[in-house]
Amino acid sequence: MVSSNISATRAHKINDIQNLKNMKKLVMLTCYDYQMAKIFSTVGVDIILVGDSLGMVFQGDSTTKNVTMEQMLYHVEAVSKGAGNIPIVGDMPIHSYADKEIALENAQRFVEAGADAIKLEGYFPETISYLVEHGVPVQGHIGLLPQTYESFKVVGRKPEDHDRLLKEAKEIEQAGAFTLVIESIPELLGKEITELVNIPTIGIGAGKFCDGQVLVINDLLGMDPDFHPKFVKRYANLFDIISESVRAFKKEVKNGTYPEKENVYE
Repeated sequence: MVSSNISATRAHKINDIQNLKNMKKLVMLTCYDYQMAKIFSTVGVDIILVGDSLGMVFQGDSTTKNVTMEQMLYHVEAVSKGAGNIPIVGDMPIHSYADKEIALENAQRFVEAGADAIKLEGYFPETISYLVEHGVPVQGHIGLLPQTYESFKVVGRKPEDHDRLLKEAKEIEQAGAFTLVIESIPELLGKEITELVNIPTIGIGAGKFCDGQVLVINDLLGMDPDFHPKFVKRYANLFDIISESVRAFKKEVKNGTYPEKENVYE
């Protein structure tokens, strides 16, 4: 149940997402800018995640661990200008939820920047409950946790990890999260978690049985030929398309055929 402290518009968006459990599959995509959010709004995706993956995708780092609150807020504000009525989830970066009071202060900054909810990575049911009680909808995140990972490996194959993830999922739901991202776990465990909880699960490398799926738009579009994890399906190859366009521009500038008559003012 969504807290009565949040705005009617935000509550409506969040309740609409929750009500899709067992009704239809959810589509969540990660992006970081106005123009891409505008495309999502035109197509009609269900949720936009402004992810701390921007540290790797947008900034070129090998990790998300260097992303700051200020950087996240900048991108949330940009995305909010193009998202229309699509709910926006802002990813709480590492160190931004060290305790529940700090988490609330930073979560409220996300809301002020244009987010409808925040995503909190890891097992923090007390913090989730505290945020929800104070009017901030929370998306949970279990499985592989990029902010604290030791290596990018599938999580949940060991019996103890399997049982732990089931426990975490249920307690995060009970704390008041409205959705749950599950990352890089065996497909059948994804199915178990999805059937266990009464909130929508959104998988990224968690199999087809989740209530929805999320990908980073840059991965979906094939922007980086050097990054291709198993769970990513490329629906385009924009690296090659953009490269060819830049080569064509370069050639025309070098040989003097650009700008043409229609590209100049008189």
